[in-house]
Amino acid sequence: MNDKLFERPVFVKGGSFTIIEIASLHDAIDFLDEWPAELQDVPYETIRRACYAALDGGHQLDSARDNFAKWAKAANILEDIASIPAWMTGPKSGPGGILA
Repeated sequence: MNDKLFERPVFVKGGSFTIIEIASLHDAIDFLDEWPAELQDVPYETIRRACYAALDGGHQLDSARDNFAKWAKAANILEDIASIPAWMTGPKSGPGGILA
C-alpha cells in the first residue's frame, strides 16, 4: 500500500488535545469515515468521493492530498506542525527516545 502514501503528511486536530498525522490516502479515508454525521456536509462528501476516486486510480493522489488539506483548513481542523513547540510533540520513537 506504499503507493498510496502522501509525499508529505497532513496534520489535523483529532480532539481537544490530539493531533493526527494523515500520511496516506488510507489514513485520510479512515479519518473521513469517522467524521461525525452531523458535520457531514457538501464539502465533506466532495473530499470523501475524491479520496475514494484516488484509491481506485480515478483521481491523482497529490490532488487528493491537497484537497484533503484544503477541506481540513475550511473545517478548522488543519494543524501547522511547524508552529507546535517541540516539547508538545512527545518523545522520539526508536532507541533512546523514551526514558526509563
